[in-house]
Amino acid sequence: MRLAQRMSRLGTENAFTVLAQVQRLAAAGHDIINLGIGDPDFDTPTYIKEAACHSLAEGRTHYSPSQGIPPLRAAIAAELTRTRGVPFSADEIVVTPGAKPILFYVLLALAEEGDEVLYPNPGFPIYESCIEFVGARAVPIPLLEERDFQLDIKALQRAVGPRTRVLILNSPNNPTGGVLSRGDLEVVAGLAQRYDAWVMADEIYSRFLFEGRFESIAALPGMKERTIIVDGFSKTYAMTGWRMGYGVMPAALAQKITQLIINSVSCTATFIQDAGITALQGPQDESDRMIAEFRARRDLVVAGLNTIPGIHCRTPGGAFYAFPNVTEACRRLRLPNAEAFQDRAMRDAGVAVLARSNFGRRNEGETEEYVRLSFAASREHLQEGLRRLRGFVERGAE
Repeated sequence: MRLAQRMSRLGTENAFTVLAQVQRLAAAGHDIINLGIGDPDFDTPTYIKEAACHSLAEGRTHYSPSQGIPPLRAAIAAELTRTRGVPFSADEIVVTPGAKPILFYVLLALAEEGDEVLYPNPGFPIYESCIEFVGARAVPIPLLEERDFQLDIKALQRAVGPRTRVLILNSPNNPTGGVLSRGDLEVVAGLAQRYDAWVMADEIYSRFLFEGRFESIAALPGMKERTIIVDGFSKTYAMTGWRMGYGVMPAALAQKITQLIINSVSCTATFIQDAGITALQGPQDESDRMIAEFRARRDLVVAGLNTIPGIHCRTPGGAFYAFPNVTEACRRLRLPNAEAFQDRAMRDAGVAVLARSNFGRRNEGETEEYVRLSFAASREHLQEGLRRLRGFVERGAE
């Protein structure tokens, strides 16, 4: 089969590959603890589901404005104004089926061949995939374990230059749970302004901050007009399967992104947008309880991992992932790398985790081995998964 050459540059998100493997094994009767997928194990709050059902009953099943229905865009603008501390308006909001399209559309609209796009590494694999697919050069900026997985500022300063078109941020970060400090954001803002670059801030986990107050780079002086915020409903409201996200950007860019929507998916389902209004304007108790539960699970997981021989784990400041260093465990098990650890953990312990290689290519000089564990699972499953991992490491080292 002859494909366009650009398809060779398109990557994937292996969390879904591992999910399919887990489902096949489970269907065959295997007992697998799945700590590989970042999908909240909570149901969408009832009041949101009821709003969607009411919208369907009202016949809200036809095309809607490609940029998003005005009441939802107004509700998002109000929420962002409240939480980011800088004013937004409805014409700066673009609604899409999930947050991923915003990543893709923005890079299609802004990055050309020869441009450089900087992104956090390890990071969400779709960044690297989309950058290379559109023909730009993907420039990884390491996240350092010794800095609790904040940016390597010296590497960032070396990498930024006249060809830098977009800098991608993700805080709290997937897969590390790291949170960027205000100081790091100020450095990024200064570089973006100096080199006239855009910043795409993936803030999908902004509500999943376990200490302190969330800081958005868009609120820094001179940054709103060059920042694209990416956010959505999937995590905060356990709506991953509903597929609704949004981008926040200058109105002129929003019009261009809307053209890409018209040329691809037309619009986001109207009844789902109606439910989104209710999600934002309704009671936040269930989301708050979910986030509090994730914090308790974080503490359980980090404490448990740090008792396993050969594994040590920093405490993530946000999101719902732990990113333990398994370098010594690999040595004890005579495994060459985290990929082998992932395979053996699935086969021998019945625990699904994701190796660091699923989150971007290794940085230059990187030698440590890591895996990502999602704590979007019940405490019982997490405790059992930790018990199995401990047994797997201890038995294998005998």
